[in-house]
Amino acid sequence: MNFIKTTMVMCLAGLACAAPVSAQRNFDNVEITAQQLGEGIYVLFGAGGNIGVSIGEDGIILIDDQFAPLTDKIMAALAELGDGPIRFIINTHFHGDHTGGNENMGAAGAIIVAHDNVRARMSVDQFRKILNGPVAAAAKGAWPVVTFNDRVSLHLNGHDLKAMHVSHGHTDGDSIIHFIGENIIHMGDLFFNGFYPFIDVDMGGNVKGVIKAAEMVLADSDNETQIIPGHGSMAGKADLQAYHDMLQTISGRVRHMIDEGMTLDDIVAARPSADYDDNWGGNQNGINRFIGSVYYSFVKFEG
Repeated sequence: MNFIKTTMVMCLAGLACAAPVSAQRNFDNVEITAQQLGEGIYVLFGAGGNIGVSIGEDGIILIDDQFAPLTDKIMAALAELGDGPIRFIINTHFHGDHTGGNENMGAAGAIIVAHDNVRARMSVDQFRKILNGPVAAAAKGAWPVVTFNDRVSLHLNGHDLKAMHVSHGHTDGDSIIHFIGENIIHMGDLFFNGFYPFIDVDMGGNVKGVIKAAEMVLADSDNETQIIPGHGSMAGKADLQAYHDMLQTISGRVRHMIDEGMTLDDIVAARPSADYDDNWGGNQNGINRFIGSVYYSFVKFEG
Protein backbone atom coordinates (compact mmCIF):
# COMPACT_ATOMS: atom_id res chain seq x y z
CA MET A 1 0.00 0.00 0.00
CA ASN A 2 1.51 3.35 -1.01
CA PHE A 3 1.89 6.34 1.32
CA ILE A 4 -1.10 8.26 -0.03
CA LYS A 5 -3.37 5.25 0.33
CA THR A 6 -2.09 4.51 3.83
CA THR A 7 -2.74 8.11 4.86
CA MET A 8 -6.26 8.01 3.47
CA VAL A 9 -7.08 4.76 5.23
CA MET A 10 -5.87 6.17 8.54
CA CYS A 11 -8.00 9.26 8.03
CA LEU A 12 -11.13 7.30 7.20
CA ALA A 13 -10.63 4.72 9.93
CA GLY A 14 -9.94 7.37 12.54
CA LEU A 15 -12.19 10.40 12.24
CA ALA A 16 -13.76 10.23 8.80
CA CYS A 17 -11.86 13.31 7.65
CA ALA A 18 -14.23 15.58 9.56
CA ALA A 19 -13.53 19.02 10.99
CA PRO A 20 -11.94 17.98 14.33
CA VAL A 21 -9.03 16.39 12.44
CA SER A 22 -7.44 19.82 11.92
CA ALA A 23 -7.09 20.28 15.68
CA GLN A 24 -5.37 16.93 16.13
CA ARG A 25 -2.65 16.84 13.49
CA ASN A 26 0.43 18.72 12.47
CA PHE A 27 0.32 20.25 8.99
CA ASP A 28 3.88 21.61 9.03
CA ASN A 29 5.20 18.95 6.65
CA VAL A 30 2.26 19.02 4.23
CA GLU A 31 3.28 20.09 0.74
CA ILE A 32 0.74 21.53 -1.69
CA THR A 33 1.46 20.35 -5.23
CA ALA A 34 -0.21 21.39 -8.47
CA GLN A 35 -1.03 19.42 -11.61
CA GLN A 36 -2.16 21.26 -14.74
CA LEU A 37 -5.21 19.79 -16.45
CA GLY A 38 -5.91 22.41 -19.10
CA GLU A 39 -5.44 26.07 -19.94
CA GLY A 40 -5.80 27.82 -16.59
CA ILE A 41 -7.18 24.68 -14.91
CA TYR A 42 -5.34 22.81 -12.18
CA VAL A 43 -5.78 20.40 -9.32
CA LEU A 44 -4.00 20.94 -5.99
CA PHE A 45 -3.04 18.00 -3.78
CA GLY A 46 -2.19 18.39 -0.11
CA ALA A 47 -4.01 17.08 2.96
CA GLY A 48 -7.76 16.72 2.69
CA GLY A 49 -9.91 16.91 -0.39
CA ASN A 50 -8.37 17.61 -3.78
CA ILE A 51 -8.80 21.24 -4.85
CA GLY A 52 -9.95 22.19 -8.34
CA VAL A 53 -8.67 25.52 -9.67
CA SER A 54 -9.71 27.90 -12.45
CA ILE A 55 -7.28 30.80 -12.78
CA GLY A 56 -7.13 33.65 -15.28
CA GLU A 57 -7.89 37.27 -15.98
CA ASP A 58 -11.04 37.31 -13.84
CA GLY A 59 -9.30 35.91 -10.76
CA ILE A 60 -9.45 32.49 -9.17
CA ILE A 61 -12.22 29.96 -8.60
CA LEU A 62 -11.52 27.13 -6.16
CA ILE A 63 -13.41 23.90 -5.74
CA ASP A 64 -12.92 23.09 -2.03
CA ASP A 65 -10.14 24.44 0.19
CA GLN A 66 -8.86 21.66 2.52
CA PHE A 67 -8.02 22.42 6.19
CA ALA A 68 -7.74 25.89 7.72
CA PRO A 69 -4.06 25.55 8.76
CA LEU A 70 -3.16 24.98 5.09
CA THR A 71 -4.60 28.25 3.77
CA ASP A 72 -1.24 30.04 3.59
CA LYS A 73 0.35 27.10 1.78
CA ILE A 74 -2.57 26.92 -0.66
CA MET A 75 -2.30 30.66 -1.32
CA ALA A 76 1.43 30.30 -1.94
CA ALA A 77 0.81 27.46 -4.40
CA LEU A 78 -1.80 29.54 -6.22
CA ALA A 79 0.61 32.47 -6.46
CA GLU A 80 2.95 30.22 -8.42
CA LEU A 81 0.20 29.63 -10.96
CA GLY A 82 -0.92 33.20 -11.55
CA ASP A 83 -2.10 36.47 -10.04
CA GLY A 84 -5.53 37.51 -8.94
CA PRO A 85 -7.91 37.35 -6.00
CA ILE A 86 -9.94 34.28 -5.08
CA ARG A 87 -13.37 35.26 -6.35
CA PHE A 88 -15.42 32.14 -5.61
CA ILE A 89 -15.10 28.89 -3.68
CA ILE A 90 -17.45 26.06 -4.58
CA ASN A 91 -17.77 23.46 -1.81
CA THR A 92 -18.51 19.93 -3.03
CA HIS A 93 -19.98 19.10 0.42
CA PHE A 94 -19.65 20.19 4.05
CA HIS A 95 -16.91 17.98 5.55
CA GLY A 96 -14.08 19.89 7.19
CA ASP A 97 -11.30 18.52 5.00
CA HIS A 98 -13.03 20.24 2.06
CA THR A 99 -14.38 23.39 3.78
CA GLY A 100 -11.79 24.08 6.50
CA GLY A 101 -10.33 27.04 4.61
CA ASN A 102 -13.71 28.71 4.03
CA GLU A 103 -13.50 31.15 6.92
CA ASN A 104 -9.98 32.31 6.05
CA MET A 105 -10.71 32.74 2.37
CA GLY A 106 -14.14 34.22 2.93
CA ALA A 107 -12.58 36.86 5.18
CA ALA A 108 -10.22 37.70 2.31
CA GLY A 109 -13.18 38.36 0.01
CA ALA A 110 -14.03 35.01 -1.59
CA ILE A 111 -17.71 34.23 -2.12
CA ILE A 112 -18.53 30.72 -0.92
CA VAL A 113 -21.02 28.73 -3.01
CA ALA A 114 -22.55 25.34 -2.20
CA HIS A 115 -25.73 23.31 -2.14
CA ASP A 116 -28.43 24.38 0.33
CA ASN A 117 -27.69 21.43 2.60
CA VAL A 118 -24.03 22.39 2.98
CA ARG A 119 -25.00 25.65 4.68
CA ALA A 120 -27.68 23.83 6.67
CA ARG A 121 -25.14 21.29 7.98
CA MET A 122 -22.36 23.77 8.68
CA SER A 123 -24.58 26.22 10.55
CA VAL A 124 -25.79 23.89 13.33
CA ASP A 125 -24.27 21.63 15.96
CA GLN A 126 -24.54 17.96 15.03
CA PHE A 127 -23.98 14.56 16.58
CA ARG A 128 -21.88 12.27 14.42
CA LYS A 129 -22.15 8.59 15.26
CA ILE A 130 -18.96 7.84 13.34
CA LEU A 131 -17.14 10.26 15.65
CA ASN A 132 -19.15 9.09 18.65
CA GLY A 133 -19.67 12.65 19.72
CA PRO A 134 -20.84 16.16 18.84
CA VAL A 135 -19.42 18.36 16.10
CA ALA A 136 -19.84 22.08 16.64
CA ALA A 137 -21.22 24.30 13.93
CA ALA A 138 -18.61 25.98 11.77
CA ALA A 139 -17.90 29.65 12.38
CA LYS A 140 -20.42 31.84 10.57
CA GLY A 141 -17.70 33.19 8.30
CA ALA A 142 -17.23 29.68 6.89
CA TRP A 143 -20.84 29.23 5.79
CA PRO A 144 -21.73 29.41 2.11
CA VAL A 145 -23.34 32.76 1.27
CA VAL A 146 -24.69 31.66 -2.11
CA THR A 147 -26.60 28.38 -2.11
CA PHE A 148 -28.53 26.45 -4.73
CA ASN A 149 -31.08 23.66 -4.84
CA ASP A 150 -30.27 21.78 -8.03
CA ARG A 151 -27.51 23.46 -10.05
CA VAL A 152 -25.63 26.69 -10.55
CA SER A 153 -23.21 27.95 -13.22
CA LEU A 154 -20.21 30.28 -13.04
CA HIS A 155 -18.63 31.95 -16.07
CA LEU A 156 -15.15 33.33 -15.46
CA ASN A 157 -11.65 33.05 -16.95
CA GLY A 158 -13.16 31.77 -20.19
CA HIS A 159 -14.36 28.70 -18.27
CA ASP A 160 -17.98 27.66 -17.84
CA LEU A 161 -18.43 25.71 -14.61
CA LYS A 162 -21.66 23.91 -13.78
CA ALA A 163 -22.25 22.54 -10.28
CA MET A 164 -24.93 19.82 -10.11
CA HIS A 165 -26.40 18.45 -6.90
CA VAL A 166 -26.55 14.69 -6.32
CA SER A 167 -29.18 13.71 -3.78
CA HIS A 168 -28.10 11.38 -0.96
CA GLY A 169 -24.64 10.37 -2.15
CA HIS A 170 -21.57 10.81 0.06
CA THR A 171 -23.77 13.17 2.14
CA ASP A 172 -27.06 14.95 1.39
CA GLY A 173 -25.29 18.01 0.01
CA ASP A 174 -22.88 16.75 -2.65
CA SER A 175 -22.22 18.48 -5.94
CA ILE A 176 -20.38 17.46 -9.10
CA ILE A 177 -18.61 20.34 -10.84
CA HIS A 178 -18.15 20.10 -14.61
CA PHE A 179 -15.82 22.33 -16.59
CA ILE A 180 -18.11 22.56 -19.61
CA GLY A 181 -16.19 22.33 -22.86
CA GLU A 182 -12.97 21.31 -21.08
CA ASN A 183 -13.86 17.64 -20.44
CA ILE A 184 -12.83 17.97 -16.78
CA ILE A 185 -15.10 16.92 -13.91
CA HIS A 186 -14.60 17.32 -10.14
CA MET A 187 -16.61 14.70 -8.23
CA GLY A 188 -15.69 15.56 -4.64
CA ASP A 189 -16.14 12.64 -2.27
CA LEU A 190 -18.62 10.96 -4.55
CA PHE A 191 -15.44 9.36 -5.92
CA PHE A 192 -12.53 7.98 -3.89
CA ASN A 193 -10.00 6.84 -6.48
CA GLY A 194 -8.52 3.54 -5.33
CA PHE A 195 -10.26 3.34 -1.94
CA TYR A 196 -13.51 2.17 -0.47
CA PRO A 197 -15.49 5.37 0.02
CA PHE A 198 -16.61 6.88 3.28
CA ILE A 199 -20.39 7.20 3.01
CA ASP A 200 -21.76 9.52 5.71
CA VAL A 201 -25.10 7.81 6.28
CA ASP A 202 -25.70 9.91 9.41
CA MET A 203 -25.67 12.99 7.21
CA GLY A 204 -27.88 11.70 4.41
CA GLY A 205 -25.32 9.60 2.52
CA ASN A 206 -26.39 6.48 0.64
CA VAL A 207 -24.39 4.02 -1.45
CA LYS A 208 -27.12 4.08 -4.10
CA GLY A 209 -26.58 7.80 -4.56
CA VAL A 210 -22.83 7.29 -4.92
CA ILE A 211 -23.48 4.68 -7.61
CA LYS A 212 -25.94 7.03 -9.33
CA ALA A 213 -23.34 9.82 -9.32
CA ALA A 214 -20.79 7.51 -10.96
CA GLU A 215 -23.35 6.58 -13.61
CA MET A 216 -24.10 10.25 -14.29
CA VAL A 217 -20.44 11.07 -14.84
CA LEU A 218 -19.77 7.91 -16.86
CA ALA A 219 -22.62 8.84 -19.20
CA ASP A 220 -21.07 12.27 -19.69
CA SER A 221 -17.48 11.05 -20.13
CA ASP A 222 -15.26 9.63 -22.81
CA ASN A 223 -11.77 8.16 -22.80
CA GLU A 224 -10.24 11.65 -22.69
CA THR A 225 -12.22 12.91 -19.69
CA GLN A 226 -10.12 14.00 -16.71
CA ILE A 227 -11.84 13.26 -13.41
CA ILE A 228 -10.78 14.89 -10.15
CA PRO A 229 -11.73 12.60 -7.25
CA GLY A 230 -12.29 13.86 -3.73
CA HIS A 231 -9.30 11.81 -2.66
CA GLY A 232 -6.64 9.93 -4.58
CA SER A 233 -4.80 10.64 -7.80
CA MET A 234 -6.30 11.98 -11.01
CA ALA A 235 -8.57 9.50 -12.77
CA GLY A 236 -10.18 8.69 -16.08
CA LYS A 237 -13.35 6.99 -17.21
CA ALA A 238 -11.91 3.48 -16.78
CA ASP A 239 -11.01 4.24 -13.14
CA LEU A 240 -14.51 5.51 -12.41
CA GLN A 241 -16.02 2.48 -14.16
CA ALA A 242 -14.01 0.15 -11.93
CA TYR A 243 -15.16 2.10 -8.86
CA HIS A 244 -18.78 1.92 -9.99
CA ASP A 245 -18.60 -1.80 -10.69
CA MET A 246 -17.03 -2.51 -7.30
CA LEU A 247 -19.76 -0.56 -5.49
CA GLN A 248 -22.50 -2.16 -7.55
CA THR A 249 -21.24 -5.67 -6.87
CA ILE A 250 -20.63 -5.29 -3.14
CA SER A 251 -23.87 -3.42 -2.50
CA GLY A 252 -25.76 -6.11 -4.41
CA ARG A 253 -24.25 -8.79 -2.21
CA VAL A 254 -25.11 -6.87 0.96
CA ARG A 255 -28.67 -6.27 -0.27
CA HIS A 256 -29.07 -10.02 -0.90
CA MET A 257 -27.76 -10.86 2.58
CA ILE A 258 -30.20 -8.41 4.16
CA ASP A 259 -33.03 -10.04 2.22
CA GLU A 260 -31.87 -13.39 3.61
CA GLY A 261 -32.33 -12.03 7.14
CA MET A 262 -28.67 -11.59 8.02
CA THR A 263 -27.69 -9.01 10.64
CA LEU A 264 -24.88 -6.50 10.17
CA ASP A 265 -22.59 -8.68 12.29
CA ASP A 266 -23.45 -11.68 10.11
CA ILE A 267 -22.73 -9.72 6.96
CA VAL A 268 -19.41 -8.36 8.19
CA ALA A 269 -18.37 -11.87 9.18
CA ALA A 270 -19.34 -13.17 5.72
CA ARG A 271 -16.87 -10.69 4.13
CA PRO A 272 -18.88 -9.70 1.04
CA SER A 273 -15.99 -7.52 -0.16
CA ALA A 274 -13.22 -10.10 0.30
CA ASP A 275 -12.30 -10.36 -3.37
CA TYR A 276 -11.96 -6.54 -3.61
CA ASP A 277 -10.16 -5.82 -0.35
CA ASP A 278 -6.61 -6.13 -1.66
CA ASN A 279 -7.22 -3.44 -4.28
CA TRP A 280 -9.73 -1.19 -2.54
CA GLY A 281 -9.52 -1.84 1.19
CA GLY A 282 -7.18 -0.83 3.96
CA ASN A 283 -7.25 -2.00 7.55
CA GLN A 284 -10.05 -4.23 8.72
CA ASN A 285 -11.78 -1.49 10.69
CA GLY A 286 -12.04 0.62 7.57
CA ILE A 287 -13.39 -2.29 5.53
CA ASN A 288 -15.97 -3.07 8.21
CA ARG A 289 -17.01 0.58 8.34
CA PHE A 290 -17.53 0.59 4.58
CA ILE A 291 -19.68 -2.56 4.76
CA GLY A 292 -21.63 -0.97 7.60
CA SER A 293 -22.31 2.13 5.53
CA VAL A 294 -23.61 -0.03 2.68
CA TYR A 295 -25.80 -1.97 5.12
CA TYR A 296 -27.27 1.19 6.67
CA SER A 297 -27.80 2.72 3.23
CA PHE A 298 -30.42 0.02 2.69
CA VAL A 299 -31.76 -0.29 6.25
CA LYS A 300 -32.06 3.42 6.96
CA PHE A 301 -33.54 4.49 3.63
CA GLU A 302 -35.68 1.44 2.86
CA GLY A 303 -36.60 0.17 6.36
